[in-house]
Amino acid sequence: MNQLKLLIAFSLASTLIAQDRLPPIPADKQTAAQKKAIADYKDLRKADLTGPPWTVLLRVPDLVVPSLALRLHNQTANNPLGPKLTEFAILIAAREWTNNFEWNAHSNAATTAGLNAATIAAIADGRRPERMAEDEEIIYDFCNELLHNKSVSDPTYARALAKFGEAGVVEAASLEGYYTYLSMVMNTARSPLPANAKPALALFPK
Repeated sequence: MNQLKLLIAFSLASTLIAQDRLPPIPADKQTAAQKKAIADYKDLRKADLTGPPWTVLLRVPDLVVPSLALRLHNQTANNPLGPKLTEFAILIAAREWTNNFEWNAHSNAATTAGLNAATIAAIADGRRPERMAEDEEIIYDFCNELLHNKSVSDPTYARALAKFGEAGVVEAASLEGYYTYLSMVMNTARSPLPANAKPALALFPK
């Protein structure tokens, strides 16, 4: 029965992904504001604006550059959590929202950053990972509480504060908020995965 539910969930997820509600806007249909946002994006990222979430956000051009600025910050040395914990927090948010696009984009990055494969698999399954390092356990509890309870308990906050400082606490909360935002936008748009990529996340059972 559980296997049947999982197959149904994968089928539903694939159906949702297949229906792209907000595909890329053809160049001849773009407004002046959209073209400027595309140019500003390229200037900041040194790459063309292609694919979600950026092609979706382009419907509101003023959102593109501020949203990109947050993404670029995540990749800098100014991020107080570092690459491994940042990618871990992103995967937690992507799993919560069953956003296969963000999961596909960040699961390999998480591995490269040093996150254990078993930990990644547990998050994909919706399970609490076993044998986490101390810093991973703190981030998991912090993000999990924030997403599920809409708040963070005093003991969990105290552990995060002692380990990462105020900057790390704000960074962790911001990561969950930012990738919730991107996941909500892409889930609404039903943004598809890149060609030949398969959805790794099934919808949570209801």
